[in-house]
Amino acid sequence: MDGEVQERGGGRGEAAETAEEETAPNSSNGQEHYCEIKELVDLIESTASIGDYRMMQKKESHILVRRLKILLLLLEDVKELHGQVPETSSIPFSNLKKALLCAKELLITCSAGSKIYLTLENEAIMGRFHNVNKKLSKALEDLPYEELGVSDEVKEEIDLVRMHLKRSKGRTESQDAELAMDMMVVFSKDDERKADSAIIARLANKLELHSVVHLNTETIAVRKLVRESGGKNAESIQHVIELLSKFRRSAGLEDINVLDDPTFDNALNKSPSLVIPDEFLCPISLEIMTDPVFIETGQTYERESIQKWLDSHQTCPTTRQPLAHSSLAPNYALRNLILQWCERNNFQLPIKYAASDTESSSSIEGKEEVVSAVQNLSSNQLEVQRKASRKIRMLSKENPVNRILIAQSGGIPPLVQLLSYPDSKIQEHSVTALLNLSIDEANKKLIAREGAIPAVIDVLRNGSTAAKENSATALFSLSMVKDIKETIVLSNGIPPLVDLLQHGTMAGKKDAATALAHLCVDQANKTRAIEAGIIPPLMKLVKDSYMIDEVVSILYQLSSHQDGPQEIGQFSFIETLVDLTRDGTPTNKEWATTLLLSLASANSSFMLIALQFGVLQNLIEISESGNARAQRKAKSLLKLMRRYEQI
Repeated sequence: MDGEVQERGGGRGEAAETAEEETAPNSSNGQEHYCEIKELVDLIESTASIGDYRMMQKKESHILVRRLKILLLLLEDVKELHGQVPETSSIPFSNLKKALLCAKELLITCSAGSKIYLTLENEAIMGRFHNVNKKLSKALEDLPYEELGVSDEVKEEIDLVRMHLKRSKGRTESQDAELAMDMMVVFSKDDERKADSAIIARLANKLELHSVVHLNTETIAVRKLVRESGGKNAESIQHVIELLSKFRRSAGLEDINVLDDPTFDNALNKSPSLVIPDEFLCPISLEIMTDPVFIETGQTYERESIQKWLDSHQTCPTTRQPLAHSSLAPNYALRNLILQWCERNNFQLPIKYAASDTESSSSIEGKEEVVSAVQNLSSNQLEVQRKASRKIRMLSKENPVNRILIAQSGGIPPLVQLLSYPDSKIQEHSVTALLNLSIDEANKKLIAREGAIPAVIDVLRNGSTAAKENSATALFSLSMVKDIKETIVLSNGIPPLVDLLQHGTMAGKKDAATALAHLCVDQANKTRAIEAGIIPPLMKLVKDSYMIDEVVSILYQLSSHQDGPQEIGQFSFIETLVDLTRDGTPTNKEWATTLLLSLASANSSFMLIALQFGVLQNLIEISESGNARAQRKAKSLLKLMRRYEQI
């Protein structure tokens, strides 16, 4: 001991040296560990305060936060050691910190990330939740609880958290399947669909991307996503950009180039030397305002942008409050501030051009045209009614303003009445006009309230070819509202859709499949569809190589029904699925593998049939080079096969 004291301390006394040796190192290290515990507490508290998670990840995010809060009990227990934290806890606490940082990063993504991207890549995000749970579970497992002096009560709580973390798996709800189906239809590489606008309106509503504020926030999030991606996930990001553009157009906003628009460089503070204050940017266009004006609610907008908005809306874009009038008042104070800021920063304001008298007069003429066409729907002359129904059909096709005007002018009731008219052309024009009008969310309820559902289903059964196809699409659009969806089912709408799927033209089959895919999200409706004979025509479409991804995804939905696997798992169809895993496109392989996994999980005999057709080598290749979801499904199916071999 003397040698050790002399080596460390020189001329101090032995007793002092011994006391210092026994207490000082432990005290400093313990205090260091105490600070680490405090840091972990702060990390959990800051993570728990994030909130406002995206719809698709809201449930998993709240579950994760709830588990993290329970960890505070453990850390508070450990803090009571007042610095006497054992050395053996250093590495486990370090691993816990890494896991918590991963959790925080994930929750920030789920709170501030692009809603569209998070929906499109939901399965990958669920995979990240699973990885975070594994890291947390491992870190908690390695902690020396006895040495830390953790109470039995707290230990029981932590053991329960560890058990849940181990068991947790990212699972999608039925709502997720609905959204996934809509996304798949929107991003289909087939020819442009008549129902695209209805699907887009529904997606915007579900993702809460229908207001100006939300759309501009999403635009900024997408721009940030593009920058941070570094060229990865290029296909997914391109899909996100395309759908965002469709959402903006659907809401009557300008279509901004997310990749190149200089306004967003400013809005995102691309140049740290020149940041335009947020209050100088118009909430609609996100451009710096040159002519700021007040509206009734006290909100300020660029004059040109708010005038365009008020041409088709009677609400405030930001607050959504109804407006009693559309008067605009110049915001001179803000304009002066903007001019002063521009002068100080040598910033050139963009040049704006006022709307011409021609544009204003054409808007008035458009309203008169709508009113006249609506009035002619109730004419006593057949030819006048025919022309009017066609006119309403064309006016409602692509213009969101006209859809509102037609409804406000009382156009929906006469259109519903004309559905039962014996003239096939009037019937076709009327049901197609109602389809177009249903793109507007408020119009859906107005259409249903007029008793249109049974009449549309009757057209689906007995109308002309074109009328049947548009009736199917109209039912799909209207079924986005839960109550209307139930009305469609109770009105026996599934059997005629299945009949169109079986006997219609290719366009008709596509329309029927889209509507049925949405209706079959509900388990009870799967029973109705299977009883109506949905599975054979779906399998035939796959064998004919038509709408493969969409159809196989519907069969995947039906495979979760107790009667689904037996009907789907026919010898020849499994051979078709195996062929797709070998020769199909990347998404063909993904969906074929997903369906095979579902069938094999339900009955091992289907797996044996697939093995006979040589699926094993295809799965190995997909697990190594398929897209992310296909790889996961292929690995799961291979694991299932190995487990079966062991049995």
